[in-house]
Amino acid sequence: MNSALFQPPVRLGRRTTTKLKAVACGLALIAGVSIPMAASASVQPVVTTQSGAAKVSTGLSSAKLAANQAAAAKKVPTLGHSTQTLRSLSIQFQYQQTGYWCGPAATRMALSARMSSPPSQQELANQLPTTTNGTDWIGQVTRVLNNRLNTGYYETKEMPNDPPTQAQRNLLWYDIQYDIDRGYAIVANIVAPANNHPPGYPNYTIWHYFTVIGYDTSDSTVLIADPAGFGPATYWLTFNQLATLIPPKGYSA
Repeated sequence: MNSALFQPPVRLGRRTTTKLKAVACGLALIAGVSIPMAASASVQPVVTTQSGAAKVSTGLSSAKLAANQAAAAKKVPTLGHSTQTLRSLSIQFQYQQTGYWCGPAATRMALSARMSSPPSQQELANQLPTTTNGTDWIGQVTRVLNNRLNTGYYETKEMPNDPPTQAQRNLLWYDIQYDIDRGYAIVANIVAPANNHPPGYPNYTIWHYFTVIGYDTSDSTVLIADPAGFGPATYWLTFNQLATLIPPKGYSA
């Protein structure tokens, strides 16, 4: 696997990013608002990532676990529905067509928020490119999103700190609202250890891509379109949980 290479922060248009070359998605798959503050962790077990680096996962307090469960049980709105506090995008959902096409599937769903006939997963797998090891880096997704939409809108946002810094959390929450308000979905590369899983995930570490398609400021939750098929196709996560799933990877926003 490729090692991580850091460079100084680079300002690209409206937001600041850092460039980090990181291993991505090797999914083991069988078939105007206040910013949420970081919750304190009760324990910090260490999980080894595919790159060999130690991923420190925030432990789940009873309060955080209850919040995650409440979010997972929250009703998913009709896509494209918005209220005073809630916004969601209309997308064309697809499950990933192979065990290693989570990157192409998540990218296709993000494209579908902006175009009526997005390319197939096969086309996107060729363009990213995706291999049997997955999609190597979130920056590949950013490139394809911009090329397909003929724009420079999307940027690669790295979250190398695990747990993330408050500045990284602030930027993520800002990006989610900024992009979705303008009709752009976000593609996130996540690492989900067994003790910090989205709904339905199996009891081992999952490397994955999914798409963020909505948010609700009333309870700081985010709406996920997940191509894996472990659980529901779309579901809510707390923002706090999303922020712990992305490090040490990144997202396209």
